[in-house]
Parts: sequence; C-alpha cells; structure tokens
Amino acid sequence: LVHSFYLKVAADPELRAVYPSKDLGPAEEHLRLFLIQYWGGPRTYDERRGHPRLRMRHAHFSIGEAERDAWLRHMRAALDEIGLDEPHDAQLWDYLVMAAHSLVNQPSGQGNRPDLGLSPA
Repeated sequence: LVHSFYLKVAADPELRAVYPSKDLGPAEEHLRLFLIQYWGGPRTYDERRGHPRLRMRHAHFSIGEAERDAWLRHMRAALDEIGLDEPHDAQLWDYLVMAAHSLVNQPSGQGNRPDLGLSPA
C-alpha cells in the first residue's frame, strides 16, 4: 500500500512539491511504520520517532484542499490495488480520509471544488 502510494506521489509534481526531501524513502518508511503501529502491529514508530502527533509533525508543510485531495486520490488508487475485503477497505479508508482532513492547515480556496468521491465510505 505505502510503496504504491509513494510511487504515485513521486509522479505527481504538485503533491511531490509538498515533500521537501529529494528522497521519499524516509517518508515512505515513516508512513509504513505508523500504519503498522496504528493498526495494532509493533510499536516501532514510537520507538524510533516518538508519539505520532500527526498535526504537529505536518504543521510545517503547506497542506490545503488540493494537496489533501491529491493525497487521498493516490491513496485510494493504492488501496484499490491491494484489494482488501470490503469491511477492512472501508475501515482503513474512513481512517485515511479523517486523517487527511485533519492535516489541512491552509485556508480553503474560493469557488466550488469538484466532488472527487473522496468522502468516507
């Protein structure tokens, strides 16, 4: 899931610009460890990086609706590729949508944005 997602991020110039490092490897590793821990796996993320504090860790990135929507679009595509059964897919997707919305830290743009189908299941 995470590797497929970051391949998509690397190919998206607008979303790629949010990531300051030329090497997406560390970001990929952080997300992978975070998701493993969040869903009940080993607490390696905490051991290496401390408490997740997602909003604090993302506060220095400029994240608006466009970045959130691009992140969700690529994550949805990656999630579709792994083919989880429906209950697990819905549970994971609902969490990812909630998390992505919570990290927006820039004011909304003007006008109506298209519905990209990125609401919780």
